[in-house]
Amino acid sequence: MVRLIMGVKGSGKTKQLIELINNAAKDEPGNVVCIEANRTMTYDIHYHIRLIDAQEYNLDSYELFRGFISGLYAGNYDISHVFIDNLCKTVGADVDAETEKFLNWLDVFGERNNIKFTVTISADLSLATDGMQKFL
Repeated sequence: MVRLIMGVKGSGKTKQLIELINNAAKDEPGNVVCIEANRTMTYDIHYHIRLIDAQEYNLDSYELFRGFISGLYAGNYDISHVFIDNLCKTVGADVDAETEKFLNWLDVFGERNNIKFTVTISADLSLATDGMQKFL
C-alpha cells in the first residue's frame, strides 16, 4: 500500500508526515523507517524510528532507490512501514512517468512483503499523473 502526500512547498506536508511517523512509532507492529533528503527531522520524530539520510547513500535515481529499499527489507524482515520524505528532491528528478513507475513498484513491493509506504512529493497536485492519482 502506498500513500502519497503531494503539495507545493510550505503546504504542511512535513508537519503531516512527522505526525504520521510518530503515530506509527506507537501503532505499528514492526519496525518503522524514515528516509529523508537530509537530516531535518532528527529532533522531531520518535527515537524508535530508523532515520536514514538519503544523501549518505547517493540515492540519485529511482533504480538506486529500488535497490536500497530492497536491501533494507532483505536486512530486516520486520519493517512494516517506510516513510519517504521529498522523493523527487532525493532522486533529483521532476514529477514524471518514472515517478509513477517507482510508486507502482513500491505498491507491488509493499503488497508482496506487507509493508506500507508513505511518500511526500513537493510539487503542485496538478503535476500528478493519472496513475499517481490512485495514491493520493
